[in-house]
Amino acid sequence: MEPNRTAIVMDAASLHNLADAVPAYALKCIDALEQAGHEAWLVGGFVRDSLLRRPVSDVDIATSASWQNTKAACEACGYAVHETGTQHGTVSVIIDYHVIEVTTYRVDGSYYDHRHPHGVTRVETIVEDLARRDFTINALAFHPRRGLVDPFGGTHDLKNHIIRAVGDPLLRLTEDALRIMRALRFASQLGFELSPETKTAVFERKQDLDLVAGERLSAELQKFLCGSHVRETLMAYSDVLAVILPELSEMKGLDQRTRYHCYDVLGHTAYVIEYVPQSDVLGRWAALFHDMGKPETFFVDEAGVGHMYGHETASVGHLSKAAYRLRFPAKMTHNLKLLVRHHDFRPTVSRKNVRKLYAMLEFKDELFPIMCNLMRADALAHAPEYHARTISIDELEALFIHMKQTREALCVSDLAIDGNVLLELGLTPGPLVGDILEDLFMAVAEEKIANEPHALRSYAALLIASANHP
Repeated sequence: MEPNRTAIVMDAASLHNLADAVPAYALKCIDALEQAGHEAWLVGGFVRDSLLRRPVSDVDIATSASWQNTKAACEACGYAVHETGTQHGTVSVIIDYHVIEVTTYRVDGSYYDHRHPHGVTRVETIVEDLARRDFTINALAFHPRRGLVDPFGGTHDLKNHIIRAVGDPLLRLTEDALRIMRALRFASQLGFELSPETKTAVFERKQDLDLVAGERLSAELQKFLCGSHVRETLMAYSDVLAVILPELSEMKGLDQRTRYHCYDVLGHTAYVIEYVPQSDVLGRWAALFHDMGKPETFFVDEAGVGHMYGHETASVGHLSKAAYRLRFPAKMTHNLKLLVRHHDFRPTVSRKNVRKLYAMLEFKDELFPIMCNLMRADALAHAPEYHARTISIDELEALFIHMKQTREALCVSDLAIDGNVLLELGLTPGPLVGDILEDLFMAVAEEKIANEPHALRSYAALLIASANHP
């Protein structure tokens, strides 16, 4: 696409709203650079998300100054500067406890590994700098006094909900294969459609995702999963995502052949992800993996009914492989395994079952509500007549919260006495201390005794006497 070198300036009201969105610390950075004789513009996600009235996190600035001059100008104003990416002309400026990435206008050289350019070349204008960016909605620059620069029709695409590559889509995606995943991420987050040319290029170059480092893929995939339009994007681009997660291909089109399910495995999974709250990042990851083991465990009985016994264990196996490929942190992998392994737990509401599920989750408080989110989402993604199961899950979670608030014993550490009391009662240090604490907890869990010191001491004395005189 040949750039339109004429800046597209929005109406006065829109520009005023955009200017109001610029944080004070960003203005200070712009002023520091301009007082030193340089040009500076807000770029990238800040401009895009501000125009869409979406929450803004990071602030990036592009400038005509070299990184050395950027550092000098900002330090002269008393701001700390870190040389975080000087090979690309980038420094990080700290103003009022906020980090701003400031980068010199540049264009990238040819890419040699679908990720790294051979080098970068400094350029003179903001339009030249914007030309190197991935999508038109990200190729925007704004200045609170000079207005908006939009050389590639990014505002048009924002208004029309389109994700369009800057220039030749095949070239853009070949330069950095991660842009394939970024396109899907923006579709999931914003509910936008890929332009026909960009969509064609995404499918044509999808195999290049194999060349991207696992940790870069997982970061984009996480943002994709937490999008408000994840279901429809996952279904539309499952063949692309299958390069990262081959299991998706086997899930697609697999009729589960039961009265409980009205979607194939992939469709069911997509709905489960969508029904988990967007803020529950771990829950959405768990939703992605929870039924991956169904294709390999699926069989149809003589009555024509489908069964997938042991699919939870098989799903954990697929999760383990994906976690290795995508470089998940060890803690994240472990917690996901707990959620996936036990997601099909369908308890009646009772204190006993609260304790049972809590134990399955290794007594991790933070995982209980996530598991409830996952189980609720799983129920809602079943046939409509089974949605009522969410009521018992709500009640189970409420009971857990009540038991925590009233300090009911949910695990051994919640007992009103500890091992020191058992030693005071004459028990010899050793494994038997733990065994008797477990017996005390079970007695409390089964409501045989109250979780209070006197009752526990009395019962413990009986257990110790029995152990000493079998």
